[in-house]
Amino acid sequence: MLDHSGPLNSLGFAKAPEDTRVVVAMSGGVDSSVVAAELKAQGYDVVGVTLQLYDHGAALAKKGACCAGRDIHDARRVAEEMGFPHYVLDYENIFQDAVIDEFADSYLAGATPVPCIRCNERVKFKDLLETARDLEADCMATGHYIQRKVGPAGAELHCAADAGRDQSYFLFSTTPEQLDYLRFPLGHLPSKDDTRTLAAKYGLAVADKPDSQDICFVPNGDYAAIIRKLRPEAAAPGDIVDIKGRVLGQHDGVVNYTIGQRRGLGIGGLADPLFVVKLDPEAKQVIVGPRDMLATRTVPVREVNWLGDAPFDSRATWDVAVKVRSTRPPTDAVIRPTGPHTAVVELVAAEAGVSPGQACVFYDRGSSRIFGGGWIHQG
Repeated sequence: MLDHSGPLNSLGFAKAPEDTRVVVAMSGGVDSSVVAAELKAQGYDVVGVTLQLYDHGAALAKKGACCAGRDIHDARRVAEEMGFPHYVLDYENIFQDAVIDEFADSYLAGATPVPCIRCNERVKFKDLLETARDLEADCMATGHYIQRKVGPAGAELHCAADAGRDQSYFLFSTTPEQLDYLRFPLGHLPSKDDTRTLAAKYGLAVADKPDSQDICFVPNGDYAAIIRKLRPEAAAPGDIVDIKGRVLGQHDGVVNYTIGQRRGLGIGGLADPLFVVKLDPEAKQVIVGPRDMLATRTVPVREVNWLGDAPFDSRATWDVAVKVRSTRPPTDAVIRPTGPHTAVVELVAAEAGVSPGQACVFYDRGSSRIFGGGWIHQG
């Protein structure tokens, strides 16, 4: 826990910045680079760490994703410019086991996974955080757009000040123990422009570097190509059927389809449009139906990470707002815990396209606080 025996520095410690060591997780992008530069300029004992997460040779040819070869070079350059040590850690095997394999298996099972959440949960905020402790750092800082605030019961997770940059959906699985150790220096900034202004202020070469858009190990967003490479059986052909089991067409692999998809089904000529409402990998079937079949109000979740002050299952219900996709705004819901880490979430208004494998993230209806979340599964 934090030492509150004297005046606190900007990272919340009762000692001078130069006596406070902070490990900065550096992806090579503008956000984490600004965090490192700003903390160094404030006098902190900064150590930069960049993770090599997948094949370095392949990474060198790929732009626009974090942790690739070019990005390692950019992170190292920032460290040299600002005058703090920088280390590159080979986490390729850990990343393969903890993130990529599950991503492939989840897609193969008909789910729509979110590997960036698993990477934060299982790699950055687990193994890298332990490395930061091994380096005797007081805390670890990242360039995520989210806020950490200290409340009556300890550290709390809050949405970023800039709603357009908020990354709370991808950080819901941060545990209270991790949150106690983590810092997010950019979460309070009004806009991304402020980050780039700071990058220019420090003369960082990455000041105008574009934001990464893709999942780092999925070139050009082509998930299916990665799955076919990792799990060739995913390309097995099968039938496209309606909800009564009637065959309407053929497909070239369940992995090429997602819940809610309408285009590219190859079953034109029907009176009403049909959407993918379910995937059955075992039967090699893509099940289609009318749009209203996509709407649901009941969302089963598991692996719940609860960030409320009272135990999750200490109450029969929790009135919250939830996000069932990263791109959607929070909507009112009631959580009904069924155990310490499982629940049924009942949406006040039905949502379309709720997909197994996605996250359901819990928000306080009356503030910016995040209460954690869970993983959506087939009920």
